[in-house]
Amino acid sequence: MPDGSRVKSSPMGKVRLQEAPLTGDLVAAEYCSDRWVIQKIMPRKNRLKRPAVANVDQALIVMSVKEPLFSTALIDRLSFLIVNSGVTPVLCVTKTDLGIDAETEKLIREYEEGPMRTIRCAKNELDKDLSFILKDRITVLTGQSGAGKSSLLNQLDPEFHLAVQEISQALGRGKHTTRHNELHEVYGGLVADTPGFSSLDFSHMDETQLAQSVLEFRPYLGSCRFNDCSHQAEPGCAVKKAVEDGIISKERYKNYLAVLKMIQNRKEQYL
Repeated sequence: MPDGSRVKSSPMGKVRLQEAPLTGDLVAAEYCSDRWVIQKIMPRKNRLKRPAVANVDQALIVMSVKEPLFSTALIDRLSFLIVNSGVTPVLCVTKTDLGIDAETEKLIREYEEGPMRTIRCAKNELDKDLSFILKDRITVLTGQSGAGKSSLLNQLDPEFHLAVQEISQALGRGKHTTRHNELHEVYGGLVADTPGFSSLDFSHMDETQLAQSVLEFRPYLGSCRFNDCSHQAEPGCAVKKAVEDGIISKERYKNYLAVLKMIQNRKEQYL
């Protein structure tokens, strides 16, 4: 409600026949016969399937420096999917209090110097910019299992009361602990308490959409010799030239090629 209060409401029959409301939906509702009813679901700017949240502004990719190990492959795959969904990715590097080796520091700095906003957080110490990042936005969290998504939410708002489990030493990764989907007000914004983008599914994406989803590629798209350039082996590729010149991270380009191969292999299976 406008005053910040919450009410229970159910969709009217005509709404139920169309599509069920999702967390994050803006709706038109009215008080009728001693109860609130949803008359209309307003147009959505985007919709995520996992988690089922609408009108998302950004996704916080939570990645630890260790336990589990820092993974650029996972960060980049998540980033590609997030951008393709019309959502802004933000990288949150956690567990920096555990120490950062030289190679991981180099990889983190590449993100910090790139187009994706990147922040660092330690145990019981949040980046001061996080409040500005979350303000007036709907945010979902995603990233490694065990990287500290639930712990981060508990630091943002102790009332989350999310179950946090220790890293599974046998598996070297965390156990899933989040079971429900709700938006909570934090720092003047709304945060989903369930991890987003739980499935790394590129089946809906073609080669062109993938390239458009790599933030580092965007200044060079349309400048290649060939209009249908896949930025792989073609001559006169502006993206490859930027990689060779050290403008685009070689790590980012390598991870792009790995996903591109997946998409190309899928196309071959359909021929």
